[in-house]
Amino acid sequence: MGDRDQTMSPDLPPLQRSAPPALEVTNLSFGYERHGFRLDRVGFRIFPGAFSVLLGPNGSGKTTLLMLLTRLLDSREGTIRLSGFDLRTTPSQALRRMGVVFQQPTLDLDLTVRQNLRYFAALQGLTGRRTEQRIADELGRVELSDRQRDKVRTLSGGLRRRLELARAMLHEPALLVLDEPTVGLDVPTRARLVRHVHTLAREHGIAVLWTTHLIDEIDPLDQVIVLHSGRIVASGTATDIGSDEEGGIAAAFARLTAVARAPGSVVETFSE
Repeated sequence: MGDRDQTMSPDLPPLQRSAPPALEVTNLSFGYERHGFRLDRVGFRIFPGAFSVLLGPNGSGKTTLLMLLTRLLDSREGTIRLSGFDLRTTPSQALRRMGVVFQQPTLDLDLTVRQNLRYFAALQGLTGRRTEQRIADELGRVELSDRQRDKVRTLSGGLRRRLELARAMLHEPALLVLDEPTVGLDVPTRARLVRHVHTLAREHGIAVLWTTHLIDEIDPLDQVIVLHSGRIVASGTATDIGSDEEGGIAAAFARLTAVARAPGSVVETFSE
């Protein structure tokens, strides 16, 4: 891709185009000097109601990018804006617009379902009746209302993931970020979680950034950002990216990441 800016936006319906992006990443770079790895001028936008997939093989930079988005890491190269708020200059306002489900579980196993949610609500500044209403709404949405007094350690892995999703949604974020949330789940539970988050985006207008290396978690009209070796190598709908391949996006993904590994190769990109 040479020296061109990697900022890309997949094709989006006109309604989403008219809304400001829930997430805008521009020319973001970050390096681990000891390991020789670098995110290289990464840029993309995610709009309300869009289910966007950050797709990349293990080691592609997905987790590093999410650590930058959640301010666990900081980069002086490039900008991150959430609903227009700059993450570096207005971090509190920016982070309030984001809900996160991390790859590693972060629930307190010795607290009940409800206690975990109340604790998070307090951290988000929710109080009184508002807290109780939001807890009731989100537990109902993930079908955990009847388990709210159970300790988290009694829940299965799939139920814990649903609780983490309810927690991430408590403060009604504009953007929901999920870092490989189906790791360790069985196939039916994975499919149910994927469908549920697609519904959140479609019916409630929430912008979603879902990171994965699994093709079967992607719907044909999902917006897909393919990341490899710290660079965006393709961007568009899953259908568009796989349109020239007999095997669809799976074949395109295999080709793009294989080409990206070849020394001195030129990576084909998909953009507007």
